[in-house]
Amino acid sequence: MPHTSKLFLILLCCAANAAAQSETRQQPEALRASVADFLALQTAGLPGKVSVTVGAVDPRLNLPACPAPQAFLAPGSRAWGKTTVGVRCTAPSPWTMYIQASVAVQADYIASAVPLAQGQAIEAGQLVSLRGDLAALPAGIATDIGQVLGRSANVSLPAGTPLRLDTLRSKAVVQQGQLVRMVSSGAGFRVSAEARAIGNASEGQVVQVRTPAGQQISGVARAGGLVEVAF
Repeated sequence: MPHTSKLFLILLCCAANAAAQSETRQQPEALRASVADFLALQTAGLPGKVSVTVGAVDPRLNLPACPAPQAFLAPGSRAWGKTTVGVRCTAPSPWTMYIQASVAVQADYIASAVPLAQGQAIEAGQLVSLRGDLAALPAGIATDIGQVLGRSANVSLPAGTPLRLDTLRSKAVVQQGQLVRMVSSGAGFRVSAEARAIGNASEGQVVQVRTPAGQQISGVARAGGLVEVAF
């Protein structure tokens, strides 16, 4: 019995020491949870279904416990695909570490159903909706057909190409040779007159027009064949 009691006391002491160390050391699972919550917040506005996978944290990690660890994106990282998230502690003991993670975004995106010719206005029958991981595709992929209709490709594209918005031209609201209504405005006045467009322009783009007197003026193209000129 004396030996049994002594062994029991040793085990009890070891358990107490382990518990004390656990309270003073930062728990790896708490760090992984902090990263997962951070990425879920960062991707809350993305379309489709988002899934976050956080990499393992070395169980031998020996950092002081932090009551409020703060997650942040490492320089050059983004909140989807394969990424790196930093976690820092400011008090009571400052430290910083980095954890690998992966964010997949399963959503519909728009691709060409047939080859698209450069400069040709895109129609609904030329498009197809596919589903995949947006994080594995280039940035700026169209996710709604309305983002693409009426626009044109900067270069010819083969069938099956995911459509990037930065490679598409907006539909022209003013076309070369078109008779437009030029509206001039300034402090206390507004004058309109007819002019002829010298080039093509999408909504909000700058376009040059020529007045009946032959003067060339730059303005901002608007829908309905309007060109705004400010003085």
